[in-house]
Amino acid sequence: MKAVLMTAAGNPEVLQVQEVTNPGVPVGETELLVRLKAAGVNPIDTKLRKRGTFYPDRIPAILGCDGAGVVEAVGAGVQKFRVGDHVYFCNGGLGAHQGNYAEFTTIDERFVARKPASISFAEAAAAPLVLITAWEALYERGRLEPGERVLIHAGAGGVGHVSIQLAKLKGAHVCTTVSSQDKANFVKQLGADYPILYKQTDFIQAALDWSGGEGVDLAFDTVGGETFHKTFPAVRVYGDIVTILEPDANTVWKAARLRNLRIGLELMLTPMLQEMVEAQQHQAEILEECAKYIDAGKLKIQVSHRLPLEEAAKAHELLESGSMTGKIVLLIGEE
Repeated sequence: MKAVLMTAAGNPEVLQVQEVTNPGVPVGETELLVRLKAAGVNPIDTKLRKRGTFYPDRIPAILGCDGAGVVEAVGAGVQKFRVGDHVYFCNGGLGAHQGNYAEFTTIDERFVARKPASISFAEAAAAPLVLITAWEALYERGRLEPGERVLIHAGAGGVGHVSIQLAKLKGAHVCTTVSSQDKANFVKQLGADYPILYKQTDFIQAALDWSGGEGVDLAFDTVGGETFHKTFPAVRVYGDIVTILEPDANTVWKAARLRNLRIGLELMLTPMLQEMVEAQQHQAEILEECAKYIDAGKLKIQVSHRLPLEEAAKAHELLESGSMTGKIVLLIGEE
């Protein structure tokens, strides 16, 4: 089969299209063989390409955590899926197991969800990692409740644009930081109540004014660095802040401590890295729930760029250029 191999750690040029062995008929009782139609491109892909995967002794590697495709064959013990089913998932691509920059992959049925029927394979492949991240960060780490006020950083980005929608589905009020008027218009269409143009406005004061001077109940940081600790004063006393980045060593914690903030760390890759079967099953259940929202027209996935598999290196360059709206997807064969 055709696949994009990461031949070494380095620049996007290390991503090379090659012919590799097809995974073939599933060997596991509960495995599916999936003909991939599209693969999502995420920041974790570019980070692993630059620094090396979590398993540096297993090079070359196939990157790509997000995938969507058609079930080609099933193991003898498979119960939920049949040949021909359309599926989407976040699995592999970290170095231990094959990722989705390829024509085929195998995956345990417990970690798979049915693709939303109303969207394309490209949109489905763009969704899993960001949906799970946003769901866990807002609903599980941040314990979001109806009527609460939320600040979401980088609302036009991959995680941000689905976070806005999930927060609104919970009945929350949402303000979000964006870099341009075009992005402000975009996030308004998603339901954001108050876009903050952070290049022109102090987002801390804006969030305080919007929340009557108290601060938001929950802040969701998808940017990291200084943005994380600068957000502390924008959160109410005894409020929550969740980040998807590792706090910097220079983080100034004083405001968080004085305000008794509850700090949440969100890494949706943990179940895969730790091989936690029940947690991976739970993430598949999250995707099943999100599929219902998508098919009901209550949740949309924004795909900004669709590129052929052969242009994986270009996709990485685009993502690393920054300031993306929505997601980048690699198309594999015909949809």
